[in-house]
Amino acid sequence: MNRKKIVIAITGASGSIYANVLLKKLHFLRDQISACGIVMSDNARQVWEYELGNRDFENFPFKLFEKSDFMAPFASGSASYDTQIICPCSMGTLARIASGVSNDLTTRTADVMLKERKKLICVVRDTPFSLIHINNMKTVTEAGGIICPASPSFYSRPADFESLAATVIDRVLDLAGFEHKTYRWGEALKK
Repeated sequence: MNRKKIVIAITGASGSIYANVLLKKLHFLRDQISACGIVMSDNARQVWEYELGNRDFENFPFKLFEKSDFMAPFASGSASYDTQIICPCSMGTLARIASGVSNDLTTRTADVMLKERKKLICVVRDTPFSLIHINNMKTVTEAGGIICPASPSFYSRPADFESLAATVIDRVLDLAGFEHKTYRWGEALKK
């Protein structure tokens, strides 16, 4: 199995539950990962604490990098990281990526992913979208990025908020190429 080198960026958009579920699932899938780094904005830390009431982002077995650490391995294409997932991805972060502004480690890594033709998955979490947001999503898509809105599905009948968030994160894991068990359309639901 080809193990992945992955970067998780967490911005200050609402939706910390998505990042939390993603990190939990990646911890479970760690046998498919050779390296995993986490980058959080200052707002991401504040929003996580406000929405989830904890600092569990410090407890995962992945290295946490400062947003200004341009010496992080994934700040260069020569490190050959496979994927960056920005979850949740704020509209400000998306705008900086779309316009090529690499002013922190998250946007620099996104720039690296796009220039190296690697996977950039932006889990946008905002509603409604303005035309500026839509145009930025179009620009990032045309540059090779993947826009995966944090729009949960209901056909698996999720029982709680974490299960609902997992419907989005399971799609993200599919997009990133992970092998994992999840509900697939057309499968019988377990009762």
